[in-house]
Amino acid sequence: MAGDFVTGGIFTFRTGYRDIEPTFQTLPNRPTCQNMNVREFQFAQTMIFAIKQINQNPAILPNHTMGYKIYNSCGMSNIIRSALDLVNRQEEIIDERNCTKADNAQAVIGHSASAPTVGFARIIGRFQVPVLSHFATCACLSNREEFPSFFRTIPSDLYQSRALAKLVKHFSWTWVGVISNKNEYGINGIAAFMKAAQEEGVCVEYYKAFEQTGPLHELAKVVESVKYSTSKVVVAFMSHREVDVLVTEMFKQNITGVQWVGSDAWITENALAGSEGHSLLVGSLGFTVSKAKIPGLEEHLRQLHPSQFPDSQFVRDFWEDTFDCALNDTANTKRKPCNSFESMQTVESYFTDVLEMRFTNNVYKSVYAVAHALHNLVTCEEGRGPFSNGTCANAGHIQPWQLLHYLQNVNFTTNQGERVTFDQNGDPPARYELVNIQLVSSRTLHVATVGGFDSTLPRERQFTLNDMKIVWGGGSHTVPVSVCSESCPPGKHKVLQKRKHICCYDCAPCAEGEISNITDSMDCFRCPIEYWPNTRRDMCILKEIEFLSYAELMGIMLTCICLIGAMVTTMIACVFFHFRETPIVRANNSELSFLLLFSLTLCFLCSLTFIGRPTQWSCMLRHTAFGITFVLCISCVLGKTLVVLMAFRASLPGSNVMKWFGPAQQRLSVLCFTLIQVIICILWLTINPPFPYKNMNHYKEKIILECALGSPVGFWAVLGYVGVLAMLCFVLAFLARKLPDHFNEAKFITFSMLIFWAVWIAFIPAYVSSPGKFTVAVEIFAIISSSYGLLLCIFIPKCYVILLRPEQNTKSHIMVRTKDFQY
Repeated sequence: MAGDFVTGGIFTFRTGYRDIEPTFQTLPNRPTCQNMNVREFQFAQTMIFAIKQINQNPAILPNHTMGYKIYNSCGMSNIIRSALDLVNRQEEIIDERNCTKADNAQAVIGHSASAPTVGFARIIGRFQVPVLSHFATCACLSNREEFPSFFRTIPSDLYQSRALAKLVKHFSWTWVGVISNKNEYGINGIAAFMKAAQEEGVCVEYYKAFEQTGPLHELAKVVESVKYSTSKVVVAFMSHREVDVLVTEMFKQNITGVQWVGSDAWITENALAGSEGHSLLVGSLGFTVSKAKIPGLEEHLRQLHPSQFPDSQFVRDFWEDTFDCALNDTANTKRKPCNSFESMQTVESYFTDVLEMRFTNNVYKSVYAVAHALHNLVTCEEGRGPFSNGTCANAGHIQPWQLLHYLQNVNFTTNQGERVTFDQNGDPPARYELVNIQLVSSRTLHVATVGGFDSTLPRERQFTLNDMKIVWGGGSHTVPVSVCSESCPPGKHKVLQKRKHICCYDCAPCAEGEISNITDSMDCFRCPIEYWPNTRRDMCILKEIEFLSYAELMGIMLTCICLIGAMVTTMIACVFFHFRETPIVRANNSELSFLLLFSLTLCFLCSLTFIGRPTQWSCMLRHTAFGITFVLCISCVLGKTLVVLMAFRASLPGSNVMKWFGPAQQRLSVLCFTLIQVIICILWLTINPPFPYKNMNHYKEKIILECALGSPVGFWAVLGYVGVLAMLCFVLAFLARKLPDHFNEAKFITFSMLIFWAVWIAFIPAYVSSPGKFTVAVEIFAIISSSYGLLLCIFIPKCYVILLRPEQNTKSHIMVRTKDFQY
């Protein structure tokens, strides 16, 4: 159709062709086209419909019309020749069969396949003639250096490949096989997918490529790889022709259980429903361009009649094939003659099906993109133009580079509300629908939309999915599993296998003190210092805090024993106070006895400072209180021992010792001995006092709250001083052990000192080796044991006499025993 501006179209109404071997002696004939491709014919009719619609719209290209010149070409050489015919600038084309007026096209729409488009876009791009494809998705066409004038209304395979990688990763299919056809579309597309898959952590078990027209052994290798592979997901980046022959061969060999993930070149192809192995494709997933409705297109398609295109052999063939009749000007004698009642109005076929316009809508948008670019060009105001000095293009003689400029900056919205723009590479925004092939009947496949992908959205919102609608490979209702190794649960980490893919690994438990809290973790990490892994090693939990508490059984028992000791000591003090005028109390130095009972009470009570959560004050108090009270206690015992010895010496003729060790000297000695310990404790607390400490070294899974000694010298000085006094007391008591029983306490003091030394000698190794709270328990036990030893050995015999043998608590009884000894 003629017009002020001509738009060229290149479509392949017939997919197969038979070529003739060139002899290089005569000009070769054009390839003989074969199998009918109704979809391509629908593309061409959509282009015609869009141009007619634009010509009827006064808002676009007013006072101008658009024409078209559409080529039906099959075979690479024929397609390239058609492209050159469209853009040549000869006034006449002289052909042996025809002589026609030549109107060069301002832009070329086509082709549907990437490989032919690459072929002619590279050539005519040198002349800056715009090429708009509705179906060529090869990412290679985005290279502006090679294809400076190429545009498309379908997203690049680069985006589709990334979307497919996200899809595979979403379902945790980390072990897949990939297949493509041997052309730029398949090779480039699958290369982009494999790169994106690697970034997503997906491994490719095998990669195979073949062509429908290639040798059979290549197809056999592909089928064998699918059959014997361990991956259950196959990503197929090829045309429907390769998919057809592949699933047919797989059906013959009864290969099932494969989940197909496909590219847009075949995932919505209705022709696959007629394939012998179409049932194997049920459950296939893939991305394709969004569907749209084109108002008026169905009426246009149903008005088709051979009389509209009297010179088109394909239209006649299409008509005869549709109605199974023969037109008058054909030599087909096997069919009945066509009458004048045939009409597309009553035909239901793929050609008239406009319910899911996907790639057809891309043709429609391509025509409108050219129209809007031409409209902007012809409505340019001189002085405000985009070219040098604000000039505009000459509408009567448009240069290709001028239209190219306007096409690059085109920006409009279709009647369906879809915005059309191109980026610097000539690509539109990438928007896809995720579709799922579902079986409606034994020979009918339905393409259901189950999700989408929009590259214009933020990364986390680009991919959407409705799992509830999906039918999986083989008609299953459960998501297939395709992994080289099972996922490592939290608590374990991956250990890669030598010379194998990164997706093939073993699962090893995390080391002690480490966790992994995600599935398929590559490494474990250590818990913070105050945390420890739980039993599953998938979470860090606070370490158990251990200290001797009042709430636990051992703390309760020790507290009770301490309080009982303090109460018994108090009761004994009460008994002594009540019987303070009796001879046995008076004879045993009642003042030192009461001071000793007081110090023993403090010894029992100071044990309580060792129980409970350590604090700064409790740590300083527990050791110093223990040291001072024990020294006070031992000092009293030492004083009593010295009194016994001095009293014995004083009883000898001519001795005057007692005047040097009277009550004042006894009090002074106790004070001096105790003051030395007080000075040691003050120095300890001043220089480096004890402090609360979290011991994390003894137990890895526990924190022991304890009191650090601060200065070990101070601690051992306190203990050492107690030991020196105890040793001195023991030696003196041992020397006085033979003195009369009722007069002195030397024998009981000796025995109590033996108990004291037994306890504290055993204490040292037990204290050093006991873990955690048991260290404190050992220390409390040593204090209680030695205190009870002193209490029982020194005071219980006296209480026994006072309370149960009062007849022995007389002065005469004591004096008799003394005289016997002196005699």
